[in-house]
Amino acid sequence: MAQAYERFRPGYPAELFDLVMTYAGQPVRTALEIGAGTGKATRLFAQRGVTVTATDPDGAMLAELRKYVPATVNTVQAAFEDLRPGESYGLVYAAAALHWTNPEGRWPRMAALLDPGGVFASCGGPIRLADPAVEEAVRAARAPFLESDDVPSPDGTPPDHAMQWPGTELQQSEWFTDVRQSVIERRLTMSAHEYVGHLSTISAYLVLPTSEQEQVYSRIMQVLPETVEIAADVTVHLARRRRKR
Repeated sequence: MAQAYERFRPGYPAELFDLVMTYAGQPVRTALEIGAGTGKATRLFAQRGVTVTATDPDGAMLAELRKYVPATVNTVQAAFEDLRPGESYGLVYAAAALHWTNPEGRWPRMAALLDPGGVFASCGGPIRLADPAVEEAVRAARAPFLESDDVPSPDGTPPDHAMQWPGTELQQSEWFTDVRQSVIERRLTMSAHEYVGHLSTISAYLVLPTSEQEQVYSRIMQVLPETVEIAADVTVHLARRRRKR
C-alpha cells in the first residue's frame, strides 16, 4: 500500500508552501506533520529549509518516505493521539490525513504541539474526472459495488457550505483564531492505469472485499480513455494558535 500511495497519489504544488508562509508572516523553522504517509507534503516543506518531524502510525509508509526526503527530516512512528506534548513547533500540518484523527480532544492536543502564535494547516481534496461524460461512465461502472467514493465531511458540513471542515471546527475552537480557507486550483493528466491506481488508495475502495475491488477496477478500466484529465484542487485551511487563552 505504501508503494501505491507513493506511485499514484499526486504531490503538492509549490503554491501550498507559499500560501502557508505568507499566512505565517514570519519565517517558519520547525514543523510537525500529522499522518505524513510517504512524504508527498514532507518534501515540499523540507526541501525549502523547514526542519520537519514527520509522524505516521504506519512504519511501511515512513520507510517509503525516508527514500525521498532530505536527511534533515526526523521520522516518528506514532498516531496523532499518541504524540506527547514536549517540543513545540512553528507549524503543525496534515495533508489529506486529518480525518483519520480522533475528534475528541483534537484541538487542545493540536494546540499543545504549537508555539503560541504558531500556524496549523490542513490541506487536501478529492481528485475528480474533469470530463462529465467520463465521470458518468465511471459512476455507472462503479455502481454495482459503490454508490459513491466520496469521503463525507467528518462533521456533516454540507458540500455547498462556504466554510468546509476542518475550518468549521477551527472556528468553534477556543484554541485557534484567524481561520482561513483557500483553494489552489489544479489540473492534471493521468493515464487510465494511474487513475485506477489512485482509486486503489482511496478508503471507499479499500474497504471492499478483495474480489470486489478487482472487479470494480476492471470495470472502470474498460470505460476509461487512454488518458484522463483530472481536477485535483487543493483546499487549504489555516489557523493560528491563540497566544493567550
